[in-house]
This record gives sequence, C-alpha cells and structure tokens, in this order.
Amino acid sequence: MSSSGGGKAIIAAFLANLGIAVAKFIAWLFSGSASMLAEAIHSVADSGNQLLLLWGGRQAKRRADMEHPFGYGRERYVYAFVVAIILFSVGGLFSIYEGVDKLTHPHELANVWVPILVLVIAICLESFSLRTAVRESAPHRARGESWPAFIRHAKAPELPVVLLEDVAALTGLVFALLGVGLSWLTHNPVFDAIGTLMIGTLLILVAITLGIETKSLLVGEGANKRDHDAIVDAIESGPGIEKVIHLKTLYLGPDELLVAAKLGFAGDRTLRAVAGDIDAVEQRVRAAVPAARVIYVEPDVYRPGDDAAPPTEAFILKSED
Repeated sequence: MSSSGGGKAIIAAFLANLGIAVAKFIAWLFSGSASMLAEAIHSVADSGNQLLLLWGGRQAKRRADMEHPFGYGRERYVYAFVVAIILFSVGGLFSIYEGVDKLTHPHELANVWVPILVLVIAICLESFSLRTAVRESAPHRARGESWPAFIRHAKAPELPVVLLEDVAALTGLVFALLGVGLSWLTHNPVFDAIGTLMIGTLLILVAITLGIETKSLLVGEGANKRDHDAIVDAIESGPGIEKVIHLKTLYLGPDELLVAAKLGFAGDRTLRAVAGDIDAVEQRVRAAVPAARVIYVEPDVYRPGDDAAPPTEAFILKSED
C-alpha cells in the first residue's frame, strides 16, 4: 500500500479493535448488557473492515494487463465501499435490532463493574488508535483544510474510513458507558437499550457518509481545482503552447491521475518541434502534480475562437506513462 494509504493507522486500528472486541464480549457475558453486545459486534465489524482495507491496498498493487490497461488502483475504492456496507448492516442494523429487543424485553444488568471497566480501557485504546490516524492524515491535509473537508476531498479512501471509524467508536463507547452507568444508577435497564439504539444510529450515519463519499470515487472523480489550475499553469508556462483548448482529468486510483489535454500549437511548427514541446509539457505537469502519471496529449492548430468548439475525445500522437 502506498504511503497515502495510512498503513500504520489501519494496523493500529485493527489491533485495538481486535483486543477491544474480545474484552467487550467477555463483559457482555458477565453483565448481559445490550450496549456491550452492540459495541462488541461493532468492534468485530471494524476489525474485519481493517483487514478488507489492507487487502484492497494489496490488490491495487497488481500490474496493469490487457483486461485492465489502467491498472487496479480503484480496488481500494471497492473495498472501502464494502466497508461502508458492513458497517451499516453488521454494525448499525444489528445494534438497532438489539436495542429494540431490550426495550421490549428489559432485564436487570449483572456485574456492572465489568462492562464499565472494559469501556474505560476501550476508550483509552480507541483514543490511541484515533491519535495514530490523525498523525497519519496530517501530512495529506491541505493547509487550512478542515477535517470534514479532508474526509470529503481525500482520494485515498483508507484514512477517511479509519478516521470516521475511530470517531464513531469513541462516541459509541461514550454512549455505551452512559447507558450502562445510568442503568446501574437508576436500576432501570431501559437506559442500556437507549444507549444501544444510539450506537446503532451513529453507525448507520457514519456508514451512509462513507458510502456517499466512496461512491463518488468509484464513479470517477477528477483533479480538484487547485491541481487542475496547477496543470493548466504548467502546460501554458512553456514555449510553443498557444492555448489549452480543453483538459480532462480522472483518478485511476488514489495515487494515479489521468490527464488528457487538447493543446493548440502555432501552425508553422514542425512535427519534431511539437513532439519536443509535448515531452516538455509532460515533465512540467508531473513536476507540478506528481500524481499525474498517465498523460495523453492531442496537438491541434490553435485559432482564435477554438475555445467554443466542442471537445473531441481523440487523444493521439503522444502517450507516455
């Protein structure tokens, strides 16, 4: 997995969730708390999600072939989308079911100190996991960019997934602690059921957010405005280019951007000169936006008014990775 994939954050989250899941199941067996069972299932789902993200990163490294000439970079988006589905179904819907069941069939909690102790320890471990994810994400955030904006615009899906999972896990632990604590103080198991319903609702909201963002990546996103403008500036900054007639970009994977451009050249330039200009354009674009690894250029004779002409889909003469 590339550096943008946040491998350390994924491994830290996996180890934390695996240990926490075992502890939560033990606490559920001793106490019978629905909140603890919901949290245990949540941690199991999160552990499986981290394995899926690691597997997706490995699959994305496969070499391009005849069937997939642009490679397998989007495998990471597919597995991130699967994670959102698992979080919604296994985590959210199960928790809602468990909460409704405890509301209709309430029972007193036993050995309450066990789940409370486990929840406090889990909060500490999840805080460590979230801290690792924040550190891994920091270098990939644009200066002044908020965390919601980072999650919205990040092209590597793993870090936003781990960040949202960790935030949801910490919030869910607080809900569970409140549910168990209030049930113990008031001797009313309804609070435990309410805590379970809150956990389920939280997981469904996070899963929907992840699904929407990952779907956008699966459908195909282009470069953001900053990178788009940087590519245009890099193309037009050298000699020989009269005008960028039109430009299209598409992320083939989190670390690989396709750039397809139709460029206007002076009509008196020779084919050799145009080929040299295109080589220089590719170098400038890759220097400005390192993710632009696949570049296709169509040369054309630029005439005033060409800006209004409909764009063509034929990209010829130069294709270089």
